[in-house]
Amino acid sequence: MPSYVITGVSRGIGYEFLRQYSNDPNDTVIGLVRNKTATLEKVSEDPDLKGRRNIHILEADVTDYNALQAAAAETTKITGGSLDYLIANAAFQPFFDAFDPIGTLGDQPEMVTKTLRELFEVNVIGNVHLFNLFMPLIVKGQAKKVIAISTGLADTVLTNSYELTTGSLYATSKAALNMVVAKYNAQYKKAGVLFLALSPGFVDVGQYKDVTAEQMEGLSGTMAGFAAYAPHFKGPLTPEQSVTAVKSVIANASVEKGNGGDFLSHHGNKRWL
Repeated sequence: MPSYVITGVSRGIGYEFLRQYSNDPNDTVIGLVRNKTATLEKVSEDPDLKGRRNIHILEADVTDYNALQAAAAETTKITGGSLDYLIANAAFQPFFDAFDPIGTLGDQPEMVTKTLRELFEVNVIGNVHLFNLFMPLIVKGQAKKVIAISTGLADTVLTNSYELTTGSLYATSKAALNMVVAKYNAQYKKAGVLFLALSPGFVDVGQYKDVTAEQMEGLSGTMAGFAAYAPHFKGPLTPEQSVTAVKSVIANASVEKGNGGDFLSHHGNKRWL
């Protein structure tokens, strides 16, 4: 009976992870969210999810160490002291750097500083604490898999080859997360724990529904780069498509196959779109 802890399940691909993994009543799925009440209400109103007794929602902001510590203790009670899969999905993705190059952002130095601090607090520091607090459970699990949701924008080859200038601060935080994954792999692979950074692909979670014409113009260079990189690219994935693909990569990846510390796409390779 596999057990999962997934952060950020209140919406987007996190909610889809919750939906797909809890589809098997034999799986125990624990979701960490900032607002437990709102998430429980959403689940109770979802015709697919309501009534699933294998879903557990715990309240823990990844920037709150004490809350994460309490969530780890509660998980121990739910699972009996072990954990098979830890999926670090919760993230901060700002609008501030979504449309302009990093040099242009320099015109607003205070916002650059504020945004970077929040990005590292959530996407890097929060996950370091998450991993440390849940490792005692993971090492006692059967699957022993820790997955960090990253982004293809953190790939330096893709960025330089296709001059992808947007999302610079966000991508920087995710590149740091990729290194965190590699460092944990270096420590824990001998214990059979798989640490893996995965890009979910370009997923439509409604982040661009209210953008202005000017902002869309800022994205045009990135979209042109995507088209040059992947001529087959027709547009973003749905959360369902993304999570289905990511789940397959998680299932197939292993320390034995040499995937420890890897940074892979939803295709299981370095093809980001």
